[in-house]
Amino acid sequence: MTKTIQPADNQFLPEASFDDPQEARAHLKSRLAAAFWHFAGKGFDEGIAGIITVRDPEHTNTFWTNPITVPFAHMTPDQLIRVDGPSGVTVEGEGVVNLPAFSIHAEIHAARPDTQAAIHLHTNYGRAYSSLGKLLEPITQDHTAFFEDHAIFDDFTGIVFDRVEGKQIAAALGECKGVILRNHGLVAVAETLDAAVWWFTIFDTCCYISLIAQAAGTPIRLDDEVARLTAAQIGSHQVGYASAQRLLARAASHNPPPKA
Repeated sequence: MTKTIQPADNQFLPEASFDDPQEARAHLKSRLAAAFWHFAGKGFDEGIAGIITVRDPEHTNTFWTNPITVPFAHMTPDQLIRVDGPSGVTVEGEGVVNLPAFSIHAEIHAARPDTQAAIHLHTNYGRAYSSLGKLLEPITQDHTAFFEDHAIFDDFTGIVFDRVEGKQIAAALGECKGVILRNHGLVAVAETLDAAVWWFTIFDTCCYISLIAQAAGTPIRLDDEVARLTAAQIGSHQVGYASAQRLLARAASHNPPPKA
């Protein structure tokens, strides 16, 4: 096995890279299964809603994702499916993807070739906050990670069944790490799956904190200059990647993959 370590930053954990696409694929699939275990532990698995897509390291117009019938807590790397971006057809594995959800993700990946992963789950706090139709205010340190780095898609018209609305959502997202879909929920993206897991997790937490702070009174908003400075300190990809490591390690320790 040829494996190299490239430092993301002197302060943070290094990211693994692989010369062999098969080894890279196996690594991604194991991390993706752990991501589903993590979100299952947070209660983010509801019905047939919820999807994570990860770009294949070799066939970059296809994406590893969850088949619609498998609960997050039961997911294994072998149960993941690889889906063609343009068509939504399964090209590897057994099962089908949630096509309305995938129509959003496919267009986000097409518009953002820098993104390895995109996450959209139906969380309670994300859905509740999305009904307000407004951006998160920088009221805590964690909120600043999304300051000037998230957007709103303000045009809910029902379940997404075609790529037109997917393109509109991708346009609303722009170059940001997250978008609030009004009356729907949250989407987070990143250049690695690990970072995307962290950003989605803390995105939902920030929605929760905003809701309870607003219910208690009038939150004190950080000045733009302070929010922008703090965002530069905690909103980078390297911080997102490093922050996800404990989440995924804990999830994997509770749900070890089956032995060969």
